[in-house]
Amino acid sequence: MKKVLVFLLLLASASAFAGTIKLGALFSVTGPAGYLGLPEKQTVEMLADQINAAGGINGDKIELVFYDTQGDENRTLSYFKRLAAKDKVVAVLGPTRTGSTLVIKDLAEKFRLPLISCATSQQIVTPVNKYVFKTAQSDTLVVEKLFEHLVKIGKKKIAIITEQSGYGTTGRDALLEVAPKYGVNIAVEEKFRDTDKDMTSQLAKIKAAGVDAVICWGVGPAPAIIARNAKALGMGNIYMTQGAASAKFIELAGDAADGIKLTAGRIIVAEQLPEGDRYKKVLMDYKKNFESRFNAPVSAFGGHAYDAFHIFKTAYEKSKGDLSRLPAEIEKVKGFIGIAGEFNMSPTDHTGLTKDAFVIVEIKNGKFILAE
Repeated sequence: MKKVLVFLLLLASASAFAGTIKLGALFSVTGPAGYLGLPEKQTVEMLADQINAAGGINGDKIELVFYDTQGDENRTLSYFKRLAAKDKVVAVLGPTRTGSTLVIKDLAEKFRLPLISCATSQQIVTPVNKYVFKTAQSDTLVVEKLFEHLVKIGKKKIAIITEQSGYGTTGRDALLEVAPKYGVNIAVEEKFRDTDKDMTSQLAKIKAAGVDAVICWGVGPAPAIIARNAKALGMGNIYMTQGAASAKFIELAGDAADGIKLTAGRIIVAEQLPEGDRYKKVLMDYKKNFESRFNAPVSAFGGHAYDAFHIFKTAYEKSKGDLSRLPAEIEKVKGFIGIAGEFNMSPTDHTGLTKDAFVIVEIKNGKFILAE
């Protein structure tokens, strides 16, 4: 009887140290940005399953609490409040889109709830908010990488066509702000909505201006439409951002995608990296695990969620159960080799990446090819 009692006491004691980590996730799985948010959700689910199967984090198992924002800012606002006040999560991964992140940025501080966004805009982390971080490469870094490439090949008269969204607006601002630094002339500026079905009129104006190159800044189906419209007009030298860095873009654009160049993370050309490249093993392991589980091509967007999850995991491990330490521990993440690049967070830098997180990729015969 005593042995049984001792066993039960030991079992109860062990259970007391095993807990549940309620981790929030906000991704746009449906709606215009659905092909961005779906791999993000899938990635976080995959990683949570892997960690739980290995015993959890510090012995605690992860319980994901997920809501589909549909890319809608009002839904994001409502769901974030629910995660904070009702679900009592310890942190939130996502959202997918810039606008959705910006509407909850102040709430993260109000609820003292760490938020690790998968969106791009530098405005998400500028000015620094103690509780807000992001893993996608910043739009200012995108612009610097694009202009560096264009100037090197002698293209300085540029047209821009940007989406009327949070992502497009902050991208436009970055393009205009950084251009003088590189001696780039933004000769023409056009806009489009992510629901537009034809952009021929804007592109015709750009073609008439005789620019050296066109930069399209958008996500979702619209950039693919721009690619098809540009091909119909006989236009070349089209550049895009990582918003088009997915197999879905090529599928939607068809043969009009060929010849387009874009900034992208290394994940979409992981196999083409030389042996010994310091990112290759992480990228290839993620690619293998994701594609074998979901029977779908890996993308940079899922990579943003991979990085957000692992940065949270690292900080949670270091906090040793003291949730008030989470933001400070995220700021201390150094030398983390993720999907987007090497992360070196700090109290003044809540992204921790440089423009070296990007490569220049060209689409040839329906495939992403490492160009630079």
